[in-house]
Amino acid sequence: MPRLLEKMRKFIVLGSLFIMLMACAQMETRQVYPWPGKMVWPELPDQPRIKYLGYFSNPKEFGIGKGFFELVIDFFTGAADQRLIRPMAMVAPSPEEIYVADPGAYGVHYFNSRNNDYHLIQLAGKRPLPSPVGLTIGPDKEILVTDSELGGVFRMKPDSDVAKPFYLQYSLKQPTGIAYDEKANRLYIVDTQTHTLNIYDGHGRHIKQVGSRGSGKLQFNFPTMMALESSEQLLITDSLNFRIQRLDRNGGYLSQFGKIGAATGKMTRPKGIATDKLGHIYIIDSLIHALQIFDKKGRLLLHLGGQGKNPGEFWLPSGIFVSDNNIIYIADSHNQRIQVFQYIGG
Repeated sequence: MPRLLEKMRKFIVLGSLFIMLMACAQMETRQVYPWPGKMVWPELPDQPRIKYLGYFSNPKEFGIGKGFFELVIDFFTGAADQRLIRPMAMVAPSPEEIYVADPGAYGVHYFNSRNNDYHLIQLAGKRPLPSPVGLTIGPDKEILVTDSELGGVFRMKPDSDVAKPFYLQYSLKQPTGIAYDEKANRLYIVDTQTHTLNIYDGHGRHIKQVGSRGSGKLQFNFPTMMALESSEQLLITDSLNFRIQRLDRNGGYLSQFGKIGAATGKMTRPKGIATDKLGHIYIIDSLIHALQIFDKKGRLLLHLGGQGKNPGEFWLPSGIFVSDNNIIYIADSHNQRIQVFQYIGG
C-alpha cells in the first residue's frame, strides 16, 4: 500500500509539472522586435527616410520560442542566459536569421526565427572566442568572423555551434573589419594593430598588403571596419584619422572624406560602416552615439541618434549591417541590443 501511494504521489507531481510546463509553453509568445510606436526620421512634415522597426536582445524578441523539452530542462537546471551582452557586429543572410558577434558572451549568437533556432557559436569544446568583432558572408556562403585577440579568422555554419579556423597564409596581429568580394573571390581584412589592409583569395592565400601608419593616402591610424560598395570598391573607417578611405578592389587609393569634430557631419570615432544598393554610406560614430548617412561624395544626408536608451538613441554603438531589402541593423553595444530600422526614402 505505501508503494502504491508513493507511485500515485509521483504521478500527480509529474502530471502537475507537465500541465504547468505546457501552460508556460502556450504563454511563451513569439515576439519580433518590440514595437514602441511609429517613429521615422526626419520627422513629419519632412519626407521620412528612416523608419524604426524595433530591437532585440534575446531569442524571444527575435521571434524564437522555447519548446516543451527546453522548458523542462530550464525548470530543473535554470534557464541559460541567452541575451546579448556587448554586441559588436552582425550579418543577416536572410530576414529570418542573423549572426551577432559578442565579445561579452565570448562567441557569436545565431538567431533563426524560421527554424525556431538559437545557439551560441564558440570554438570546439565550448572554448570561448575572446574577441569576435567582424563578420561577413564568405566563400561557399559560410560566415566568417574575425577575433582580434586570437589574431585569426573562423568560419561558421548555421547547423553547428562550433567555429572552425579559416586558413590564412599570412598571419595577422589584430584582425577587425572583414569583407568578401564574391565576384573577384577576394577576402579583405583590416589589421588594426599594423594599420594595414590585407587581401587574400577565397582559399586564404595572401595576395598583398597595403597601408602603413600615417595620415596620407593609403595610410591609416587604427583602422577598424570596412564595407564593400556595390561598385566593388572598398570603404575603410580610418578611425583616428577621422575619415573614410575609398580603395579599389586591388587596394589602390581612390578618394576620402571626413573631418574631425563633434558637429553633425563630422567624425569623432567612426567604427561600423555599411552601404546599400542606392549608394548611401552608413557610418556609426561611437563617441557621439549616432548613425550618419552620407552620399557617395561624402555629403551628409541624415543624422540619427544621441546618447540614451530610447528608440533611435544609442550608447557607444559599434557595428552596422544593411540587408538587400534595406533593413538596417545597428549594434547598440552598451545598451545590449540590436536596433532595427528600414530605409524608406527615395
